[in-house]
Amino acid sequence: MLTKRNLGLVLTLITIGSVLTAYSQSSGTAPAKTGENEIVIQNFAFEPSTLTVKAGTKVTWVNRDDEPHTATATDKRFNSKTLENGDRFSTEFTQPGTYKYYCALHPKMTGQIIVK
Repeated sequence: MLTKRNLGLVLTLITIGSVLTAYSQSSGTAPAKTGENEIVIQNFAFEPSTLTVKAGTKVTWVNRDDEPHTATATDKRFNSKTLENGDRFSTEFTQPGTYKYYCALHPKMTGQIIVK
């Protein structure tokens, strides 16, 4: 039997659950969502680390890390400026091939673009 006291307890628990759910969704703990042909720099990593695109595609890197980073091709075909949090860098890939890149400030951070 649902009494007024029990109903109050149920409503309180539902409210607390709703608040906790809203907080966890806005706390930034979820991985960053990437747009199509976008590489997110976060937690000292490129995500995705490998991106496959068609020739003629523009790829954009966006820094969502608290530290500055670059997107620098190992063969120097492209090189971003130092990207601060929120900065973006884009380049178009017109020729098929595999383009390896790294962060010049943190060389262990690597990735590649495969153009078909």
